[in-house]
Amino acid sequence: MATTLPNGKRIRQSAGTTHRQDAEALLAKIRLEAFREHHFGIKPQRTWQEAVIRYLAVKASLKSYRDVQRICRMLDPYLGTLTLNQINGDMIWFVVQERLKQGNTPATVNRYLALIRNLLKIARDEWQWIDSIPKIRLLPGEVERDRWLSREEADRLIDAAPEHLAALIRFALATGCRAREITGLEWNRVDLNRCTAWLNQTKNGTPRGVPLNKDAITVLQEQSGKHEQYCFTYRGNPIRWDLTNTAWTNAIKKAGIEDFRFHDLRHTWASWHRQAGTSCDELKDLGGWKSRNMVDRYAKFATENLAFAASRIESTRDSKVIPLSRLCHVKHADEQDKSDKPLNMLAP
Repeated sequence: MATTLPNGKRIRQSAGTTHRQDAEALLAKIRLEAFREHHFGIKPQRTWQEAVIRYLAVKASLKSYRDVQRICRMLDPYLGTLTLNQINGDMIWFVVQERLKQGNTPATVNRYLALIRNLLKIARDEWQWIDSIPKIRLLPGEVERDRWLSREEADRLIDAAPEHLAALIRFALATGCRAREITGLEWNRVDLNRCTAWLNQTKNGTPRGVPLNKDAITVLQEQSGKHEQYCFTYRGNPIRWDLTNTAWTNAIKKAGIEDFRFHDLRHTWASWHRQAGTSCDELKDLGGWKSRNMVDRYAKFATENLAFAASRIESTRDSKVIPLSRLCHVKHADEQDKSDKPLNMLAP
């Protein structure tokens, strides 16, 4: 099938059918849409499935690509037969209610809503397939995970872990690096003299530098010579598996710790930093977050800037509260009352 569209664009493609009538119908549809777009500015109707195919191609390099695929599959029964212009507020409401009826938590439903919103924004702003999108708000009530270890709990976990896992735990607590960032760290990206490591395998795909404190340097020095390329290994081989495995499960059980994942070590590191007085802006750069919003969740751990304010009304210190405002108000009110009385009532 080959033709020249009204905008002068030449197309040549397969109609995907062996029936001439079906091919001619498809060609007529393409010509009509091109004519309406060229002469009247009416954009052709794009389907949700078309958008998903292109969206997955854009997101193919993400570490979370499988999660994106999974969410797209979950949304297909609701949106798969619709065009992008048919996805409105009512449709979003329907998707939310159906997922909640099936037992999904607000956090899970918000993952679906976030993908729909992101896909539609790209379709509008980058692909220019649509002119407007519905306003999509995430559900309230999503509880952020707030799990971190005390120093004593961390020491117990390190003591309970096997040697290779203990090294990973210590490095995570010293740097805040994610599991894949640690297992993928190579010696050619480490400079112990400058106390710096450079990560090229990050969650958001942006390489970043990581300052190494004394604890992190000690861990790396202990791993020196075990492998030519990778810093962290197990029995001479790079670690390629998920770190939340049997060794991890046994270690947290032995340490008497419950409901704790390897990624929670990053939360622990951030919480310790805020408790030690590290500012949110410093923590954002240390942890490689792109948004300040991701760091504000740890603000509750730092209250030293409010300590002096809280001490102003301590019962053990001399009160400096001046009780004049109320007295002045009462005196003024009394004077006003007297001024309103007849002169004979003011006489002795």
